[in-house]
Amino acid sequence: MTYDILIVGGGGAALSAALSAKEENADVIVASEGYPTRSQTAMAQGGINAVLNDTKEDSSALHAKDTLKASAKIAKKDMVNLLCKDAKKSILWLQSIGVPFSRTKEGGIAQRRLGGASAKRACYSQDYTGLKILHTLYDQCLKSNIEFLNERFLLNFCVEENKIYGATFYNLREGEVEFIKAKSVIAATGGYSGIYYGFTTNTNQSTGDGIAAAFRAGAKISNMEFIQFHPTALKNSGILISESARGAGGKLIDKNGKRFIDELKPRDEVSRKIWEKIKSEEEIYLDIRHLGEEYINENIPQERKLCKTYANIDPVFDLIPISPVAHYTMGGIQVDKNMMSTIEGLFAIGECSNAGVHGANRLGGNSLLEIISFGKIGAKNAALFAKKHKKTVDGESFLKKDENYIAEIYHYTNEINFYDKRELLGELFYKKCGIIREKSDLMSALLKLHDMQKDLKKMGIFDKSCTYNTNLIEFIKFSNTLELAEAVLICAINREESRGAHFRSDFSQTDEKYQKESIVWRENKKLHSDFIRIES
Repeated sequence: MTYDILIVGGGGAALSAALSAKEENADVIVASEGYPTRSQTAMAQGGINAVLNDTKEDSSALHAKDTLKASAKIAKKDMVNLLCKDAKKSILWLQSIGVPFSRTKEGGIAQRRLGGASAKRACYSQDYTGLKILHTLYDQCLKSNIEFLNERFLLNFCVEENKIYGATFYNLREGEVEFIKAKSVIAATGGYSGIYYGFTTNTNQSTGDGIAAAFRAGAKISNMEFIQFHPTALKNSGILISESARGAGGKLIDKNGKRFIDELKPRDEVSRKIWEKIKSEEEIYLDIRHLGEEYINENIPQERKLCKTYANIDPVFDLIPISPVAHYTMGGIQVDKNMMSTIEGLFAIGECSNAGVHGANRLGGNSLLEIISFGKIGAKNAALFAKKHKKTVDGESFLKKDENYIAEIYHYTNEINFYDKRELLGELFYKKCGIIREKSDLMSALLKLHDMQKDLKKMGIFDKSCTYNTNLIEFIKFSNTLELAEAVLICAINREESRGAHFRSDFSQTDEKYQKESIVWRENKKLHSDFIRIES
Protein backbone atom coordinates (compact mmCIF):
# COMPACT_ATOMS: atom_id res chain seq x y z
CA MET A 1 0.00 0.00 0.00
CA THR A 2 1.09 3.56 -0.71
CA TYR A 3 0.07 6.04 1.97
CA ASP A 4 -0.58 9.71 1.29
CA ILE A 5 1.38 10.67 4.41
CA LEU A 6 3.87 8.72 6.50
CA ILE A 7 4.53 10.42 9.85
CA VAL A 8 7.75 9.34 11.57
CA GLY A 9 7.67 9.89 15.33
CA GLY A 10 5.16 9.55 18.12
CA GLY A 11 5.28 12.77 20.13
CA GLY A 12 3.03 15.81 20.22
CA ALA A 13 4.13 17.09 16.82
CA ALA A 14 3.45 13.70 15.17
CA LEU A 15 0.04 13.33 16.79
CA SER A 16 -1.17 16.85 16.03
CA ALA A 17 -0.05 16.34 12.43
CA ALA A 18 -1.83 12.97 12.26
CA LEU A 19 -5.13 14.48 13.41
CA SER A 20 -4.77 17.34 10.95
CA ALA A 21 -3.89 14.95 8.11
CA LYS A 22 -7.02 12.95 8.89
CA GLU A 23 -9.07 16.14 8.63
CA GLU A 24 -7.60 16.57 5.12
CA ASN A 25 -8.94 13.10 4.22
CA ALA A 26 -5.40 11.79 3.74
CA ASP A 27 -4.44 8.14 4.17
CA VAL A 28 -2.01 8.50 7.06
CA ILE A 29 0.15 6.14 9.09
CA VAL A 30 2.31 6.93 12.13
CA ALA A 31 5.50 4.90 12.66
CA SER A 32 7.56 5.35 15.80
CA GLU A 33 10.45 3.79 17.67
CA GLY A 34 8.54 3.53 20.93
CA TYR A 35 5.01 4.32 22.03
CA PRO A 36 3.44 7.79 21.79
CA THR A 37 2.70 8.19 25.49
CA ARG A 38 6.41 7.76 26.27
CA SER A 39 7.67 10.52 23.98
CA GLN A 40 9.75 13.53 25.00
CA THR A 41 6.67 15.80 24.83
CA ALA A 42 5.66 14.38 28.20
CA MET A 43 8.69 16.13 29.74
CA ALA A 44 7.50 19.63 28.75
CA GLN A 45 6.15 20.66 32.12
CA GLY A 46 5.97 24.45 32.34
CA GLY A 47 3.29 25.48 29.84
CA ILE A 48 2.32 26.47 26.32
CA ASN A 49 2.46 30.14 25.35
CA ALA A 50 -0.57 31.99 24.05
CA VAL A 51 -2.10 35.44 24.49
CA LEU A 52 -5.76 34.64 25.04
CA ASN A 53 -6.88 38.26 25.17
CA ASP A 54 -4.98 41.30 23.89
CA THR A 55 -4.62 43.84 26.73
CA LYS A 56 -2.31 46.68 27.73
CA GLU A 57 -0.22 44.13 29.61
CA ASP A 58 0.10 41.56 26.85
CA SER A 59 -0.60 40.96 23.16
CA SER A 60 0.37 38.58 20.36
CA ALA A 61 2.67 41.37 19.11
CA LEU A 62 4.45 41.43 22.49
CA HIS A 63 4.68 37.64 22.44
CA ALA A 64 6.37 37.91 19.04
CA LYS A 65 8.69 40.63 20.35
CA ASP A 66 9.75 38.43 23.29
CA THR A 67 10.33 35.50 20.95
CA LEU A 68 12.48 37.55 18.58
CA LYS A 69 14.44 39.03 21.46
CA ALA A 70 15.19 35.59 22.91
CA SER A 71 16.25 34.36 19.46
CA ALA A 72 19.08 36.94 19.36
CA LYS A 73 17.92 38.17 15.92
CA ILE A 74 18.25 34.76 14.26
CA ALA A 75 14.52 33.95 14.09
CA LYS A 76 12.39 34.73 11.03
CA LYS A 77 9.89 37.50 11.75
CA ASP A 78 7.14 36.17 9.49
CA MET A 79 7.30 32.69 11.06
CA VAL A 80 7.38 34.12 14.58
CA ASN A 81 4.38 36.34 13.83
CA LEU A 82 2.53 33.35 12.39
CA LEU A 83 3.26 31.25 15.48
CA CYS A 84 2.17 33.94 17.93
CA LYS A 85 -0.96 35.03 16.07
CA ASP A 86 -2.07 31.42 15.76
CA ALA A 87 -1.45 30.67 19.45
CA LYS A 88 -4.94 31.41 20.79
CA LYS A 89 -6.52 29.22 18.11
CA SER A 90 -4.16 26.38 19.07
CA ILE A 91 -5.11 26.64 22.75
CA LEU A 92 -8.84 26.73 22.00
CA TRP A 93 -8.43 23.68 19.79
CA LEU A 94 -6.58 21.81 22.55
CA GLN A 95 -9.30 22.80 25.00
CA SER A 96 -12.01 21.61 22.59
CA ILE A 97 -10.47 18.11 22.35
CA GLY A 98 -10.24 17.78 26.12
CA VAL A 99 -6.86 19.01 27.40
CA PRO A 100 -7.46 19.64 31.13
CA PHE A 101 -5.83 23.03 31.62
CA SER A 102 -5.55 24.38 35.15
CA ARG A 103 -8.19 27.01 35.85
CA THR A 104 -8.48 30.41 37.48
CA LYS A 105 -11.07 31.08 40.18
CA GLU A 106 -13.26 32.56 37.45
CA GLY A 107 -13.04 29.37 35.38
CA GLY A 108 -10.67 30.63 32.70
CA ILE A 109 -7.47 28.92 31.58
CA ALA A 110 -4.73 29.60 34.14
CA GLN A 111 -1.50 31.18 32.90
CA ARG A 112 1.94 31.70 34.40
CA ARG A 113 5.02 33.65 33.41
CA LEU A 114 8.05 31.75 32.14
CA GLY A 115 11.61 32.95 31.55
CA GLY A 116 12.06 35.69 28.95
CA ALA A 117 8.35 36.52 28.83
CA SER A 118 6.95 39.99 29.50
CA ALA A 119 3.71 38.69 31.00
CA LYS A 120 1.89 35.62 32.27
CA ARG A 121 0.97 33.85 29.04
CA ALA A 122 1.94 30.20 29.50
CA CYS A 123 -1.23 28.09 29.72
CA TYR A 124 -0.58 25.12 31.95
CA SER A 125 -1.94 21.99 33.54
CA GLN A 126 -0.20 21.89 36.91
CA ASP A 127 3.35 20.91 35.93
CA TYR A 128 2.22 18.08 33.65
CA THR A 129 1.32 20.25 30.66
CA GLY A 130 3.13 18.31 27.93
CA LEU A 131 2.03 14.97 29.36
CA LYS A 132 -1.64 15.92 29.41
CA ILE A 133 -1.52 17.41 25.91
CA LEU A 134 0.20 14.26 24.65
CA HIS A 135 -2.32 11.87 26.20
CA THR A 136 -5.26 13.89 24.94
CA LEU A 137 -3.85 13.96 21.40
CA TYR A 138 -3.26 10.22 21.49
CA ASP A 139 -6.82 9.57 22.70
CA GLN A 140 -8.15 11.63 19.79
CA CYS A 141 -5.94 9.74 17.31
CA LEU A 142 -7.31 6.44 18.57
CA LYS A 143 -10.87 7.74 18.24
CA SER A 144 -10.06 8.81 14.68
CA ASN A 145 -8.80 5.28 13.86
CA ILE A 146 -5.37 6.55 12.84
CA GLU A 147 -3.04 3.65 12.07
CA PHE A 148 0.02 3.27 14.31
CA LEU A 149 3.10 1.13 13.80
CA ASN A 150 5.08 1.09 17.04
CA GLU A 151 8.53 -0.39 17.68
CA ARG A 152 9.70 0.66 14.21
CA PHE A 153 13.11 2.30 14.30
CA LEU A 154 13.78 4.71 11.43
CA LEU A 155 16.76 3.72 9.29
CA ASN A 156 16.61 5.97 6.23
CA PHE A 157 14.40 8.24 4.17
CA CYS A 158 14.06 6.85 0.66
CA VAL A 159 14.91 9.54 -1.89
CA GLU A 160 15.47 9.52 -5.65
CA GLU A 161 16.30 12.66 -7.64
CA ASN A 162 15.61 14.78 -4.54
CA LYS A 163 12.07 13.45 -4.06
CA ILE A 164 10.93 11.22 -1.21
CA TYR A 165 9.08 7.93 -1.69
CA GLY A 166 8.88 6.63 1.86
CA ALA A 167 11.23 5.34 4.54
CA THR A 168 12.89 2.17 5.79
CA PHE A 169 12.50 0.93 9.35
CA TYR A 170 13.86 -1.83 11.53
CA ASN A 171 10.99 -3.82 13.03
CA LEU A 172 12.15 -4.48 16.58
CA ARG A 173 9.62 -7.26 17.14
CA GLU A 174 10.41 -9.25 14.01
CA GLY A 175 14.06 -8.29 13.51
CA GLU A 176 13.42 -7.32 9.89
CA VAL A 177 13.87 -4.26 7.68
CA GLU A 178 10.61 -2.82 6.33
CA PHE A 179 9.85 -0.25 3.64
CA ILE A 180 6.80 1.99 4.06
CA LYS A 181 5.77 3.59 0.79
CA ALA A 182 4.32 7.11 0.91
CA LYS A 183 3.70 10.09 -1.37
CA SER A 184 4.89 12.46 1.37
CA VAL A 185 6.71 12.01 4.67
CA ILE A 186 6.61 14.11 7.83
CA ALA A 187 9.59 13.83 10.18
CA ALA A 188 8.58 14.47 13.78
CA THR A 189 11.47 12.66 15.41
CA GLY A 190 12.69 15.09 18.07
CA GLY A 191 16.01 16.73 18.81
CA TYR A 192 19.63 15.71 19.38
CA SER A 193 20.37 16.55 23.03
CA GLY A 194 21.31 12.90 23.43
CA ILE A 195 24.76 13.85 22.15
CA TYR A 196 25.24 15.19 25.69
CA TYR A 197 24.71 11.71 27.16
CA GLY A 198 24.63 11.91 30.96
CA PHE A 199 24.28 15.69 30.83
CA THR A 200 20.80 16.19 29.44
CA THR A 201 17.20 16.33 30.63
CA ASN A 202 16.23 14.25 27.59
CA THR A 203 15.74 10.51 27.34
CA ASN A 204 18.33 8.27 25.68
CA GLN A 205 16.09 8.21 22.58
CA SER A 206 16.84 11.87 21.74
CA THR A 207 19.66 11.10 19.33
CA GLY A 208 18.46 13.09 16.32
CA ASP A 209 17.76 9.98 14.22
CA GLY A 210 15.35 11.77 11.87
CA ILE A 211 17.76 14.66 11.37
CA ALA A 212 20.63 12.27 10.64
CA ALA A 213 18.47 10.32 8.16
CA ALA A 214 17.42 13.53 6.39
CA PHE A 215 21.04 14.70 6.30
CA ARG A 216 22.18 11.42 4.71
CA ALA A 217 19.35 11.68 2.18
CA GLY A 218 20.58 15.10 1.04
CA ALA A 219 18.54 17.54 3.12
CA LYS A 220 20.18 20.66 4.49
CA ILE A 221 20.30 21.11 8.25
CA SER A 222 20.81 24.41 10.03
CA ASN A 223 21.63 26.21 13.30
CA MET A 224 23.10 23.02 14.75
CA GLU A 225 25.37 24.94 17.14
CA PHE A 226 22.45 26.32 19.13
CA ILE A 227 21.71 23.98 22.05
CA GLN A 228 19.70 25.31 24.94
CA PHE A 229 20.85 24.38 28.43
CA HIS A 230 18.10 24.34 31.02
CA PRO A 231 19.23 26.18 34.15
CA THR A 232 17.59 23.90 36.68
CA ALA A 233 18.20 20.17 36.46
CA LEU A 234 18.77 18.08 39.55
CA LYS A 235 22.48 17.91 40.23
CA ASN A 236 24.00 14.48 39.47
CA SER A 237 20.94 13.08 37.66
CA GLY A 238 19.97 15.71 35.06
CA ILE A 239 16.27 15.30 35.93
CA LEU A 240 14.41 18.44 34.86
CA ILE A 241 13.04 20.79 37.48
CA SER A 242 10.53 22.75 35.45
CA GLU A 243 10.70 26.46 34.78
CA SER A 244 7.25 26.52 36.35
CA ALA A 245 9.02 26.36 39.71
CA ARG A 246 10.77 29.64 38.96
CA GLY A 247 7.67 31.04 37.31
CA ALA A 248 5.85 30.44 40.58
CA GLY A 249 8.47 32.43 42.48
CA GLY A 250 11.32 29.98 43.05
CA LYS A 251 14.67 31.62 43.84
CA LEU A 252 18.16 30.75 42.65
CA ILE A 253 20.59 31.11 45.54
CA ASP A 254 24.23 30.37 46.33
CA LYS A 255 25.60 28.53 49.36
CA ASN A 256 25.13 31.69 51.45
CA GLY A 257 21.47 31.95 50.55
CA LYS A 258 22.03 34.98 48.29
CA ARG A 259 20.13 35.46 45.04
CA PHE A 260 22.50 36.25 42.17
CA ILE A 261 20.27 36.64 39.09
CA ASP A 262 16.73 37.39 37.98
CA GLU A 263 15.38 33.85 37.70
CA LEU A 264 13.11 34.70 34.76
CA LYS A 265 15.74 36.03 32.39
CA PRO A 266 16.18 34.00 29.16
CA ARG A 267 17.56 30.54 29.76
CA ASP A 268 20.94 31.15 28.15
CA GLU A 269 21.71 34.04 30.54
CA VAL A 270 20.58 32.13 33.63
CA SER A 271 22.49 28.98 32.64
CA ARG A 272 25.73 30.90 32.03
CA LYS A 273 25.51 32.65 35.38
CA ILE A 274 24.94 29.35 37.19
CA TRP A 275 27.78 27.72 35.23
CA GLU A 276 30.19 30.49 36.25
CA LYS A 277 29.31 29.87 39.89
CA ILE A 278 29.71 26.11 39.57
CA LYS A 279 33.10 26.51 37.83
CA SER A 280 34.16 28.49 40.91
CA GLU A 281 33.24 25.40 42.94
CA GLU A 282 30.09 26.92 44.37
CA GLU A 283 26.94 24.95 45.12
CA ILE A 284 23.80 26.44 43.57
CA TYR A 285 20.27 25.79 44.74
CA LEU A 286 16.68 26.40 43.73
CA ASP A 287 14.61 27.45 46.71
CA ILE A 288 10.82 27.00 46.61
CA ARG A 289 10.28 26.48 50.35
CA HIS A 290 8.59 29.86 50.74
CA LEU A 291 5.81 28.84 48.32
CA GLY A 292 4.40 26.52 50.95
CA GLU A 293 3.28 22.90 50.88
CA GLU A 294 -0.29 23.63 49.79
CA TYR A 295 0.78 25.68 46.77
CA ILE A 296 3.46 23.19 45.73
CA ASN A 297 1.06 20.23 45.95
CA GLU A 298 -1.59 22.04 43.96
CA ASN A 299 0.48 23.74 41.24
CA ILE A 300 3.85 21.99 40.89
CA PRO A 301 3.37 18.53 42.44
CA GLN A 302 5.65 16.77 39.96
CA GLU A 303 8.66 18.81 41.05
CA ARG A 304 8.19 17.60 44.61
CA LYS A 305 7.88 13.98 43.47
CA LEU A 306 10.98 14.21 41.30
CA CYS A 307 13.07 15.68 44.12
CA LYS A 308 11.95 12.97 46.52
CA THR A 309 12.54 10.17 44.00
CA TYR A 310 15.83 11.25 42.43
CA ALA A 311 17.53 13.40 45.09
CA ASN A 312 15.99 12.11 48.34
CA ILE A 313 14.97 15.61 49.38
CA ASP A 314 11.64 17.32 49.98
CA PRO A 315 11.56 20.83 48.44
CA VAL A 316 8.84 21.87 50.87
CA PHE A 317 11.59 21.80 53.52
CA ASP A 318 14.89 21.46 51.62
CA LEU A 319 16.92 23.40 49.06
CA ILE A 320 17.14 21.79 45.62
CA PRO A 321 20.75 21.31 44.36
CA ILE A 322 20.80 22.10 40.64
CA SER A 323 23.06 22.41 37.61
CA PRO A 324 22.35 23.34 33.96
CA VAL A 325 22.29 20.56 31.34
CA ALA A 326 21.41 20.23 27.65
CA HIS A 327 17.65 20.47 27.20
CA TYR A 328 16.48 21.60 23.76
CA THR A 329 18.10 21.81 20.34
CA MET A 330 17.20 24.81 18.20
CA GLY A 331 18.84 23.42 15.06
CA GLY A 332 17.49 20.74 12.76
CA ILE A 333 16.17 20.04 9.29
CA GLN A 334 15.91 23.29 7.34
CA VAL A 335 12.29 23.85 6.27
CA ASP A 336 10.35 26.54 4.42
CA LYS A 337 7.08 28.22 5.46
CA ASN A 338 5.20 25.06 4.39
CA MET A 339 7.39 22.93 6.69
CA MET A 340 8.99 21.23 3.68
CA SER A 341 12.69 20.46 3.69
CA THR A 342 15.07 20.88 0.76
CA ILE A 343 13.94 17.39 -0.32
CA GLU A 344 10.62 17.40 -2.20
CA GLY A 345 7.88 15.79 -0.14
CA LEU A 346 9.90 15.51 3.08
CA PHE A 347 8.38 17.75 5.73
CA ALA A 348 9.73 18.28 9.25
CA ILE A 349 7.98 19.56 12.38
CA GLY A 350 8.77 19.98 16.05
CA GLU A 351 12.25 19.82 17.53
CA CYS A 352 13.77 17.96 14.57
CA SER A 353 13.06 20.94 12.30
CA ASN A 354 14.33 24.47 12.05
CA ALA A 355 11.23 26.46 11.10
CA GLY A 356 12.85 29.75 12.05
CA VAL A 357 10.99 30.53 15.28
CA HIS A 358 13.63 29.78 17.93
CA GLY A 359 16.79 31.21 16.42
CA ALA A 360 19.73 31.17 18.81
CA ASN A 361 17.65 30.61 21.94
CA ARG A 362 14.12 29.26 22.39
CA LEU A 363 11.64 31.20 24.51
CA GLY A 364 10.27 28.96 27.26
CA GLY A 365 6.71 27.84 26.47
CA ASN A 366 7.08 28.06 22.69
CA SER A 367 8.04 24.45 21.98
CA LEU A 368 4.61 23.02 22.80
CA LEU A 369 3.01 25.81 20.80
CA GLU A 370 5.19 25.04 17.79
CA ILE A 371 4.32 21.34 17.70
CA ILE A 372 0.60 22.14 17.65
CA SER A 373 0.58 25.12 15.29
CA PHE A 374 3.24 23.98 12.84
CA GLY A 375 2.19 20.34 13.12
CA LYS A 376 -1.12 21.36 11.56
CA ILE A 377 0.61 23.42 8.84
CA GLY A 378 2.97 20.58 7.98
CA ALA A 379 0.12 18.07 7.71
CA LYS A 380 -1.99 20.31 5.50
CA ASN A 381 0.88 20.92 3.09
CA ALA A 382 1.94 17.28 3.08
CA ALA A 383 -1.62 16.34 2.12
CA LEU A 384 -1.60 18.89 -0.71
CA PHE A 385 1.76 17.56 -1.93
CA ALA A 386 0.48 13.98 -1.89
CA LYS A 387 -2.54 14.92 -4.03
CA LYS A 388 -0.32 16.50 -6.68
CA HIS A 389 2.42 13.86 -6.82
CA LYS A 390 1.27 10.37 -7.77
CA LYS A 391 4.54 8.68 -8.79
CA THR A 392 5.72 5.84 -6.56
CA VAL A 393 8.56 3.28 -6.57
CA ASP A 394 8.66 -0.40 -5.59
CA GLY A 395 11.30 0.27 -2.92
CA GLU A 396 13.21 -2.97 -3.43
CA SER A 397 16.57 -1.19 -3.83
CA PHE A 398 16.03 0.82 -0.63
CA LEU A 399 15.06 -2.32 1.26
CA LYS A 400 18.04 -4.33 0.04
CA LYS A 401 20.50 -1.54 0.83
CA ASP A 402 19.42 -1.34 4.47
CA GLU A 403 19.19 -5.11 4.87
CA ASN A 404 22.83 -5.24 3.79
CA TYR A 405 23.66 -2.43 6.23
CA ILE A 406 22.13 -4.33 9.17
CA ALA A 407 23.90 -7.53 8.12
CA GLU A 408 27.21 -5.64 7.98
CA ILE A 409 26.79 -4.35 11.55
CA TYR A 410 26.47 -7.93 12.79
CA HIS A 411 29.94 -8.59 11.36
CA TYR A 412 31.66 -5.58 12.95
CA THR A 413 34.26 -6.52 15.54
CA ASN A 414 33.62 -5.77 19.20
CA GLU A 415 37.09 -4.54 20.16
CA ILE A 416 35.77 -1.27 21.62
CA ASN A 417 32.67 -0.87 23.79
CA PHE A 418 30.59 1.87 22.17
CA TYR A 419 28.69 2.40 25.42
CA ASP A 420 31.92 3.67 26.97
CA LYS A 421 32.42 5.96 23.96
CA ARG A 422 28.85 7.23 24.27
CA GLU A 423 29.55 8.34 27.84
CA LEU A 424 32.87 9.86 26.76
CA LEU A 425 31.15 11.78 23.96
CA GLY A 426 28.55 13.16 26.37
CA GLU A 427 31.16 14.39 28.82
CA LEU A 428 33.36 15.70 26.00
CA PHE A 429 30.54 17.80 24.57
CA TYR A 430 29.37 19.06 27.95
CA LYS A 431 32.84 20.30 28.81
CA LYS A 432 34.09 21.46 25.41
CA CYS A 433 30.94 22.31 23.44
CA GLY A 434 28.67 23.26 26.30
CA ILE A 435 27.46 26.43 27.94
CA ILE A 436 30.72 28.33 27.36
CA ARG A 437 32.96 27.44 24.38
CA GLU A 438 36.28 28.40 22.84
CA LYS A 439 38.07 27.37 19.66
CA SER A 440 40.80 25.23 21.23
CA ASP A 441 38.22 23.14 23.10
CA LEU A 442 36.01 22.79 20.02
CA MET A 443 38.94 21.73 17.84
CA SER A 444 40.08 19.23 20.47
CA ALA A 445 36.57 17.77 20.60
CA LEU A 446 36.45 17.52 16.80
CA LEU A 447 39.72 15.54 16.68
CA LYS A 448 38.45 13.10 19.30
CA LEU A 449 35.15 12.81 17.46
CA HIS A 450 36.96 11.96 14.22
CA ASP A 451 38.83 9.21 16.06
CA MET A 452 35.51 7.75 17.24
CA GLN A 453 34.11 7.88 13.71
CA LYS A 454 37.18 6.04 12.37
CA ASP A 455 36.83 3.34 15.03
CA LEU A 456 33.08 2.81 14.58
CA LYS A 457 33.48 -0.56 12.81
CA LYS A 458 35.48 -1.78 15.80
CA MET A 459 32.56 -1.01 18.13
CA GLY A 460 30.26 -3.80 16.95
CA ILE A 461 27.37 -5.28 18.87
CA PHE A 462 27.66 -8.22 21.28
CA ASP A 463 24.02 -9.29 21.00
CA LYS A 464 23.58 -11.25 17.76
CA SER A 465 19.87 -11.99 18.22
CA CYS A 466 17.25 -10.59 15.85
CA THR A 467 14.12 -9.79 17.86
CA TYR A 468 14.15 -6.88 20.29
CA ASN A 469 17.86 -6.33 19.81
CA THR A 470 18.27 -3.07 21.72
CA ASN A 471 22.04 -3.42 21.45
CA LEU A 472 21.73 -3.06 17.66
CA ILE A 473 19.41 -0.06 17.88
CA GLU A 474 21.62 1.70 20.43
CA PHE A 475 24.62 1.18 18.15
CA ILE A 476 22.80 2.78 15.20
CA LYS A 477 21.65 5.64 17.43
CA PHE A 478 25.24 6.18 18.58
CA SER A 479 26.30 6.24 14.94
CA ASN A 480 23.68 8.93 14.30
CA THR A 481 24.97 11.05 17.18
CA LEU A 482 28.51 10.85 15.80
CA GLU A 483 27.22 12.14 12.47
CA LEU A 484 25.32 15.06 13.99
CA ALA A 485 28.03 15.85 16.55
CA GLU A 486 30.37 16.71 13.70
CA ALA A 487 27.84 19.17 12.26
CA VAL A 488 27.40 20.77 15.70
CA LEU A 489 31.14 21.24 16.14
CA ILE A 490 31.70 22.61 12.63
CA CYS A 491 28.93 25.18 13.10
CA ALA A 492 30.19 26.11 16.58
CA ILE A 493 33.76 26.57 15.29
CA ASN A 494 32.68 28.67 12.32
CA ARG A 495 30.43 31.01 14.32
CA GLU A 496 33.09 33.28 15.78
CA GLU A 497 30.80 35.31 18.01
CA SER A 498 28.52 34.89 21.02
CA ARG A 499 24.81 34.78 20.29
CA GLY A 500 22.02 33.28 22.39
CA ALA A 501 22.83 29.75 23.53
CA HIS A 502 26.14 29.82 21.65
CA PHE A 503 28.65 31.62 23.86
CA ARG A 504 32.32 31.82 22.82
CA SER A 505 34.73 33.01 25.51
CA ASP A 506 37.22 33.87 22.75
CA PHE A 507 34.58 35.90 20.83
CA SER A 508 32.41 37.18 23.66
CA GLN A 509 30.55 39.84 21.64
CA THR A 510 27.75 39.52 19.10
CA ASP A 511 28.94 40.26 15.56
CA GLU A 512 26.45 41.57 12.99
CA LYS A 513 28.13 39.69 10.15
CA TYR A 514 26.93 36.47 11.80
CA GLN A 515 23.31 37.59 11.97
CA LYS A 516 22.62 34.65 9.67
CA GLU A 517 21.63 31.02 9.89
CA SER A 518 24.36 28.42 9.71
CA ILE A 519 23.72 25.73 7.12
CA VAL A 520 25.27 22.28 6.69
CA TRP A 521 24.91 19.75 3.88
CA ARG A 522 26.69 16.73 2.40
CA GLU A 523 28.00 16.67 -1.14
CA ASN A 524 30.05 13.77 -2.55
CA LYS A 525 30.17 12.35 0.99
CA LYS A 526 31.87 15.50 2.29
CA LEU A 527 30.43 17.87 4.88
CA HIS A 528 30.01 21.48 3.75
CA SER A 529 28.93 24.50 5.78
CA ASP A 530 28.08 28.14 5.21
CA PHE A 531 26.03 31.03 6.55
CA ILE A 532 22.89 32.22 4.78
CA ARG A 533 20.89 35.42 5.07
CA ILE A 534 17.68 35.12 7.09
CA GLU A 535 14.62 35.33 4.85
CA SER A 536 11.55 36.80 6.55
